[in-house]
This record gives sequence, structure tokens and C-alpha cells, in this order.
Amino acid sequence: MIRLAAAYKTLDVINDRVGKAMAWLALAMVLTQFVVVVLRYVFSVGFIMMQESIWYLHGILFMLGAGYTLLRDGHVRVDIVYRTSSPRKKALIDLFGVVIFLIPVCLIIFFFSWPYVIHSWEVFEGSTETGGIPAVFLLKTVIPVFVILVLVQGVSMGLRSFLILIGVARPEDGNLERMGPS
Repeated sequence: MIRLAAAYKTLDVINDRVGKAMAWLALAMVLTQFVVVVLRYVFSVGFIMMQESIWYLHGILFMLGAGYTLLRDGHVRVDIVYRTSSPRKKALIDLFGVVIFLIPVCLIIFFFSWPYVIHSWEVFEGSTETGGIPAVFLLKTVIPVFVILVLVQGVSMGLRSFLILIGVARPEDGNLERMGPS
């Protein structure tokens, strides 16, 4: 059981580090947008590649930040029942949600996106705009990475919930949200 606790904490660290990196990516996106606006409205100059880089950064930020958001319990939840439930019932709901919904949806997304991503790599898909970023294939690669990060966090949630249900872990153990910001 100690190994399971160590496993979910290790999985949490992966998404925690990715999430902190995404915070820097958000800063880069804001700064790039600022530069684009200044260039466009002050100097009447525009660069398609810079504009597309904002789209890339935005997509990467949300896709790779999804596992971190799940770690921090930041996704939208219909918590009519969950909010007032006991820690044990919350663990049961989380375990059910991970096994019945999250893991199957992740596998479906991965299964259906994989050929899409592979085809993009086969042709080294680039921008449809002249002067755009010639790396759409890299952006599409974020889809399976997104799935893996969310799946990793789902497994972590499932392990933590299982350990709570069998009485080995307390609900506050390893939950970064309840421990406060790091």
C-alpha cells in the first residue's frame, strides 16, 4: 500500500511540474500578444507567424494544463452531491468517475486522434497561411500528450481514492489543493 501511495504522489508531481511550466507559457503568450498588438497598432506591421504562435501557445497551454487542473481540482464539477459528501463518499465518486468516465474518454480520444496525428507527421503538415508556422504536426502532437497527462492524473486520483476507501490514506494526504498553494 505504501507503494501505491508513493505512485500517486509521483504521478501528481509530473502534472504539478507541467502545470508550473504552463504558467510560464501563459506569460510568454501574453507577452507575445502584447508585442503583436504594439506592432500592429503603433507601427502598422504584422507577422502571421507571431499571430499563429499565440494560437499555438494557447492550445498548448490548455491541452497540457488539463492534467494540472485536474490535480488541483479545478475542472467544472456538478457538485450538488459531492460538495456535501463525506470524504469517503467523495473518494467513491472520484474512483467511479475515473474508472467509468475519465479513463474510457481518454482512451477514445487517444484512439481516434492517433491516426490524425500520425498523418500530420507523415506530411509534415504546416500552416495554411503563407508565412505561417510550418509545424502544425507539432501542435497536433499535443493531443496525445494531453491524453497521457490527464490519464496519469486520473490514475493518481483513482489510486488516492482507492487508498482512502480502504482506510490507508486520509483525504488530505497528497491533495495539493487542500494543502494550499505550493
